[in-house]
Amino acid sequence: MNASQQDVRKFRSALLRWYRHNRRDLPWRRTRDPYAILVSEVMLQQTQVTAVLPYYYRWLQKFPDFASLGRASENDVLRMWQGLGYYARARNLRAAAQILATRYGGIFPADLAADRELPGIGRYTANAIAVFAFGRSVPLVEANISRVLARLFEIKLPIDSSAGRVRLWQLAAALLPSRRADRFNSALMDLGALVCISGKPRCGACPVSGFCRARSPELLPVKRKRSPMRRLVESHAFVIKQNRILLEHCSQRWRGMWILPRLGSVPAIARPMHTSVFPFTNHRIKLLVFRRRWQGRLAHRQRWVRTHSLDAIPIPSPHRRVIAEILSVFPGRLR
Repeated sequence: MNASQQDVRKFRSALLRWYRHNRRDLPWRRTRDPYAILVSEVMLQQTQVTAVLPYYYRWLQKFPDFASLGRASENDVLRMWQGLGYYARARNLRAAAQILATRYGGIFPADLAADRELPGIGRYTANAIAVFAFGRSVPLVEANISRVLARLFEIKLPIDSSAGRVRLWQLAAALLPSRRADRFNSALMDLGALVCISGKPRCGACPVSGFCRARSPELLPVKRKRSPMRRLVESHAFVIKQNRILLEHCSQRWRGMWILPRLGSVPAIARPMHTSVFPFTNHRIKLLVFRRRWQGRLAHRQRWVRTHSLDAIPIPSPHRRVIAEILSVFPGRLR
């Protein structure tokens, strides 16, 4: 790292002084409960804090501990998660709760190796629980900390490459104090979230700017070139009869959720009653919905759902928006 221990101590002191006056007041920072901390960390993967907050409160009301989550049906779990995206996270949370119930009596183990054997828990999540629930001094590297470290040490390696990740974890470990790692790691995160932000960092407000080596911080961090965005067109049917909508249980992208029935070939002259576009990972999907009449038999994985019961089942946001829009525009004529 090429920094003396005296410089490291000065860096920590400057950062923690700033943190005392500028820290974010987040609900998961007010608990040592491994379950609540795990829920927050999983929700925060790929999702902004402001989007997570209402889901976090509702989730803990519905599933207050590992036991209640482990007993819940996949349907209920996905319904509570809908809108957050990346639904594998919710399925992994439920699977982890079930393993904890059978293997550990519902108690989250304080052993890092055991934690990483649970579904959906990698190095960062296991370390975060060790830090914030059990008071361990282990390093953390997530999006905000990655950006801060890349600029502090002017890392030119892509931070999403194997070599870049190794370097970031080494630097995070070198800066880590032997005590109160929770406070230090939170301070690094908040620095990235509030000051050392993406694009144009607020260097004039940075409490540790004197330690930063970046000559052009706005150009850091470096990331690998993304795969080109793939464009897909997907066609679905809107079938309604006597205030019931035909839905299909998805086994692919939104496994376990309910979507409008998929259509195979659609005549070129057919006009959709709805068209919208939504992103999904590295895809940009054009969603076409066509009015169809009931053919008299249910296909595999299909069922009728009453319109007043739609809130009780998990439906991915793009399809839920379509249903709501169509029902609002044609409330009587469709039935």
